[in-house]
Amino acid sequence: MILSAGLFVFVVSCLLVGALYRYALAKNLIDNPNERSSHNVPTPRGGGLAIVLAFFMSLLILAGKYNIDYLLLVCFIGSGVLVALIGFIDDHQHIAARWRLLAHFIAAIWVLYWLRGLPSLSVIGVPLDVMWLNNILALLYLVWLLNLYNFMDGINGLASIEAITVCLGAIVLYWVVEISDVWVIPALLSIAVLGFLFWNFPRAKIFMGDVGSGFIGIVLGILSIQAAWVASELFWSWIILLGAFIIDATVTLIRRIVRGEKYFEAHRSHAYQYAARKFTSHTKVTLAFAIINLVWLLPIAILVGMKIVDGFLGVIIAYIPLFFLAIYFKAGAKELQEN
Repeated sequence: MILSAGLFVFVVSCLLVGALYRYALAKNLIDNPNERSSHNVPTPRGGGLAIVLAFFMSLLILAGKYNIDYLLLVCFIGSGVLVALIGFIDDHQHIAARWRLLAHFIAAIWVLYWLRGLPSLSVIGVPLDVMWLNNILALLYLVWLLNLYNFMDGINGLASIEAITVCLGAIVLYWVVEISDVWVIPALLSIAVLGFLFWNFPRAKIFMGDVGSGFIGIVLGILSIQAAWVASELFWSWIILLGAFIIDATVTLIRRIVRGEKYFEAHRSHAYQYAARKFTSHTKVTLAFAIINLVWLLPIAILVGMKIVDGFLGVIIAYIPLFFLAIYFKAGAKELQEN
């Protein structure tokens, strides 16, 4: 059943991207290269809508078969549709950053309402059981995650490979810790993204756009908080799996804010962007992220999920090399410092 469903999702996603490619050309939804671009060929955008549609279609079809909680469906549909809609509009005509951010906070509040917030976690054995504080942290986490995913969608295949490898890592994690009823949703998301990747890597025929990147970010955030309710250590495992994106985006943002730059302005100062220019290859950098996720981050996430390593300690261990990599590749450095 799941194999045929997976093939169906992949085919639907591929076909929808093809339709959106023609739509983008007809509507002149084109990203033209400029001094802040990581590409040099005019390319249609907005293909990420295929991910949204294929994911929701498969989720609704399989909800009964795999006993997916209807509250979780409401959570996904409400927040996912809002984030995707704002992204879709922004792909067609620019929306001011403050209105995008407002919509993102509303989507995050919707998630926390239906998921009952973030459960109590522990940091080195010390419980964080102040509910209002947990919910504030969870709110900021969700908004930051969906925005950083947008920031990190800048070279061919990167946002897609990140989603696929993180979801595959989560599936392996759930299998190792013998949790059998929460793997379906990350599996469906990864297959929907794979259908888009067919058009986007190694050479991009169409870009994901805000509609896709923001949607993936909020879905991954929902999955991580859902995992926290299954077992608190699994939340830390998700934070570890997402580490490559979190570190690059966070270090870049902090350094730019410290210099007084506007965080929402387009730029090319992420570590992955410097790396792509250094190696003159999007493919090498994208595959490097996949290797980091599967070879470095996944084993640590599994050790945390198995309760062999404390969750917060596991995050620190996983993030330290990523931090130094980000600094080495000049995350957030002024672009004039590149040479």
